Amino acid sequence: MTVVQDCLGASRFGVYLQKCRESRRLVLIIVAIALLLDNMLLTTVVPIIPEFLYDIRHPNETKLSDALQATTTTTTTTTPATLSPDHTGMEFLVDFTTPYDVDNFTTTESIQSIQDKKRHKDLIEETVAVGVMFASKAFVQLLANPFVGPMTHKIGYSIPMFTGFIIMFLSTLIFAFGRSYSVLFLARALQGIGSSCSSVSGMGMLAERYPDDKERGNAMGIALGGLALGVLIGPPFGGVMYEFVGKSAPFLILSALALGDGLLQLLVLQPGVVRQDSEPPSLKALVMDPYIIVAAGAITFANMGIAMLEPSLPIWMMDTMKADRWQQGVTFLPASISYLIGTNLFGPLGHRMGRWLASLLGLIIIGVCLLLIPHATSMQGLIGPNAGLGFAIGMVDSSMMPELGYLVDIRHSAVYGSVYAIGDVAFCLGFAIGPALSGALVNSIGFTWMLTGISILNFLYAPLMYILKNPPTKEEKRSLILGEKSSVRYVTYQNEEEDE
Repeated sequence: MTVVQDCLGASRFGVYLQKCRESRRLVLIIVAIALLLDNMLLTTVVPIIPEFLYDIRHPNETKLSDALQATTTTTTTTTPATLSPDHTGMEFLVDFTTPYDVDNFTTTESIQSIQDKKRHKDLIEETVAVGVMFASKAFVQLLANPFVGPMTHKIGYSIPMFTGFIIMFLSTLIFAFGRSYSVLFLARALQGIGSSCSSVSGMGMLAERYPDDKERGNAMGIALGGLALGVLIGPPFGGVMYEFVGKSAPFLILSALALGDGLLQLLVLQPGVVRQDSEPPSLKALVMDPYIIVAAGAITFANMGIAMLEPSLPIWMMDTMKADRWQQGVTFLPASISYLIGTNLFGPLGHRMGRWLASLLGLIIIGVCLLLIPHATSMQGLIGPNAGLGFAIGMVDSSMMPELGYLVDIRHSAVYGSVYAIGDVAFCLGFAIGPALSGALVNSIGFTWMLTGISILNFLYAPLMYILKNPPTKEEKRSLILGEKSSVRYVTYQNEEEDE
């Protein structure tokens, strides 16, 4: 009897597991969790790395400042006045109750001024190193995407998805125990390969499971909500854990969460080779499609501003506001919350109002917010511009990601690996160019002019969104070609009749 019950229980579990594997919603949850953890790792390092590297390269700064403060304090004694003979034999009164400075030539204010200038110079130089490290992930992801996209056509989406989990798990452990710039650079670059696998295969999987354009937009809005939640939690999580627990703690927690996601993928997705039935469009054909390039360009310019802020804003806050580590992490919180709202709102709303219009308005709002950020004098002053920035980026991302799938449906064949490789390349270009140029631009033209330049680029690119209002379909292209051929035949026939 017990054996029969066990068999029945096992069969019920097998049926339940099979239903789970066929569930689109569960696949959506897995993709959302993968994007959440990937972007949580991406942003957890934002408040940690600048301060950590600065502490490594300037280990004696705190001791030096304490020593300077000790030597420049005013010393007072209570020794009573005495008479002392000078070299002429005369006696004069020495009053030791009068305060005096240890250093008569350099005042406390001037030493503090010199120290502040040196710190400012060091922080500007640190921006370059941090920017290069942050950009390394995006550059590696950029190089991996053209290989991952076509690979999904041959082996399916589940194996690249699981590969992304394994690489991200290793990267997280390296971040936890790395203690030098080179090791942390390696971890950041390695994450780029894992992100490429997760992003391309995840978005392609959703596009395949949700063929209806409206449903696809809603699903991708939810998945991007997972991405937004990772961006939301990452900076404050990293800043608070680093401040009060230690550098390794946030990364060890992330590695444990990633392990749980990997087990879920094993149970539900069952990684294995799945070949596509239809012939996929070539990567070259997609890259040559002007409508796909315009949509991808919107993703690049929308994310470039926030990418420039990631390495430079915490250091700018340290320099101008004397912000603590937790404050540097919390400053990205408004942008993350509003991005979460924007992606979930404009997933369905973008389909109704027109995704081209949502992206056009989003790019304009991004430009305005970037102009306002350098004028903030406190953390409170950064809340409004950062919130508007995150909301507008959510408008663009949640509109253009499903738009890429729609363009492939109407202009090519419904195989999505390569087009989402292009979409991820566009995303990575923003996060590669932004941090890489951020340090050099801050060093040469300053923080304010850097953000002014990228805001102008957003303003200039916004009108191009009108091109996506009514993109031609394959049928329209064929009818246009057939119409041209028939008109040529008609003209030829008329000319022949006139000749007769």
